[in-house]
Amino acid sequence: MKPFLFLILAVAFSSSLFLSLKTPHRQRPNVVFILTDDMGWRDLGCYGNSFNETPQIDKLAASGMRFTQAYAACPVCSPTRASIMTGKYPARLQLTDFIPGRNARTDAVFNDKLTTPAFQQSLPLDETTLAELFRANGYATAIVGKWHLGESKDRYPDKQGFTQTIGVAPGGSPPGYFYPYATSRWALDDLKETGQPGEYLTDRLADETSRLITQLKGRPFFLYLAHYAPHIPLQARQALLAKYEQKKQRLVDEAFANPHYAAMMESIDSGVGQIIETLKRERIYDNTILVFTSDNGGLSVKEGPNTPATSNLPLRDGKGFLSEGGIRIPLLIRWPGLTKAGLVSDAQLCTIDYFPTFTEMLTGRPLTSPEIDGVSFVKTLSNGRAPAREALYWHYPHYSNQGGRPSAAIRQGDYKLIEHYEDGQLELFNLANDVGETRNLVVADPKRAEVMQQKLHQWQHLMQAAMPTSNAAYKAKK
Repeated sequence: MKPFLFLILAVAFSSSLFLSLKTPHRQRPNVVFILTDDMGWRDLGCYGNSFNETPQIDKLAASGMRFTQAYAACPVCSPTRASIMTGKYPARLQLTDFIPGRNARTDAVFNDKLTTPAFQQSLPLDETTLAELFRANGYATAIVGKWHLGESKDRYPDKQGFTQTIGVAPGGSPPGYFYPYATSRWALDDLKETGQPGEYLTDRLADETSRLITQLKGRPFFLYLAHYAPHIPLQARQALLAKYEQKKQRLVDEAFANPHYAAMMESIDSGVGQIIETLKRERIYDNTILVFTSDNGGLSVKEGPNTPATSNLPLRDGKGFLSEGGIRIPLLIRWPGLTKAGLVSDAQLCTIDYFPTFTEMLTGRPLTSPEIDGVSFVKTLSNGRAPAREALYWHYPHYSNQGGRPSAAIRQGDYKLIEHYEDGQLELFNLANDVGETRNLVVADPKRAEVMQQKLHQWQHLMQAAMPTSNAAYKAKK
């Protein structure tokens, strides 16, 4: 057994609230965790989008809690997914970019001012994951969809606590959203073998999740539905695409409208409705925790056909940047017995917080460990108030495919500081009155900027964060 997992279980066994021992299986809550890929902060109707139609997700928001200041631990996918699984900052894990990373490309030559550090190419097997935590507490565990925490099969999710895996592949984007889900390089093998012509990937993943709910309903389960959508390539069902193309012609109040993206969003939404109906039909809806969120901000630049995918306005930038558009994400939670229907919270939560939160659910005690960076938000779910923490931090020492440059950030209260590694430039914003990060306050408030930068550097030292270095081969543009 992994040492940290043993420690958690040892604490749990000493607790009179240890649910896996003291409560019958039928009363222990199931968990369905739905993670989308590259969905922006304002892409849902319940966040104010008037073009994309997401009625089922909006109903989920109305029946649970909606968070307006939830964050991904990184502006790209693999590091955020690692933070969800472990409760640790990507910097601590030394897994700070998407796998295998931009510099792994052999078809491009980059003239970057900095040389970015090497990083972990998989989630280390000695890390304790959410799946292992649930499995050790008697839960059935399954992943449906994207893993992206290790490209070789010896680093697949079945080696990290998931007893069932469906639709998992080595890459981060799907080989296509339509059957047979294959390219000349790789395929979703299990779905290719059992699929049918005309089948759409997002629908298939919802079908598989619903099937698992029915299969596993006799025992507590942790189901991790990790959609590939709405990540590029932007491919949608033709009927839905036609619907939104016609809708765009009738526009509109929405400043940005992408029919391909909206059609993909509706497929995600329909799947959420299907999953909820399955939970209700199996009479376990009111004993199931539902989480719906994204791994980073929406893709707001040109990157392939039919892009930009979305706009994150009023937030600045999008995926690949440490601006709010790259790291602020939608988050909806329905937790029977805790959440109040329709409550909207401005509590600052982060993807590092799931591990300690679910640990408290299982053990009855808040998890306090120097190895875990997140904090439990169990109490937040009942009162809406933010959990106690000094600050949130980000470290992204890489160049992103979207144009983001190596940088770090700290958010403390209403203030956020971004430090750019190429030239040391600092940006300071008060997000309470400037959510679009348009007014740099460094000159107006230099003392605050200095103190926050010191805290950021202290945190980087604590994390042993790998830093970029000067690139001797860099040639400045004339």
